[in-house]
Amino acid sequence: MEEHKGLDLKMSLNDASKAYLKETAKWSQFLAIVGFVGIGIMVIASFFMGIIFSALPNNEELPEDFGPYMTIVYLIMALIYFFPVLYLYKFSVKLKQSLQSQDEDVLSEAFLNLKSMFKFMGVLTILLIALYILIFLFGIIAVFIAM
Repeated sequence: MEEHKGLDLKMSLNDASKAYLKETAKWSQFLAIVGFVGIGIMVIASFFMGIIFSALPNNEELPEDFGPYMTIVYLIMALIYFFPVLYLYKFSVKLKQSLQSQDEDVLSEAFLNLKSMFKFMGVLTILLIALYILIFLFGIIAVFIAM
């Protein structure tokens, strides 16, 4: 666990805060379970997409072996989605544990997982924004070249 030097702040949770955290734990666990189901569907769909795209008649616009590429893309998307869902699930489990046991260390572990989820999503968001900017710039360049 990280220790923050110079931060000497003791806080306690009142009953309302505990109730909010308990409800947050339930909703985050629900969302994590739905996320895991979505990942499972994505993995299953990856193989069907591969089969579907491989079965399409030859098209000049699509490469002949496009099906395996679609399978790989879906599997990569499922893998990327797995980590924030796992962090969210761990957060919910640890938060429930900490509220039942009144253990501050377990509460810290819960918030560490929540921080990790948001950090992962933040970095992913920055990467996607950068990708969108690159696609936009290449699109503009392609338009000028086509003229």
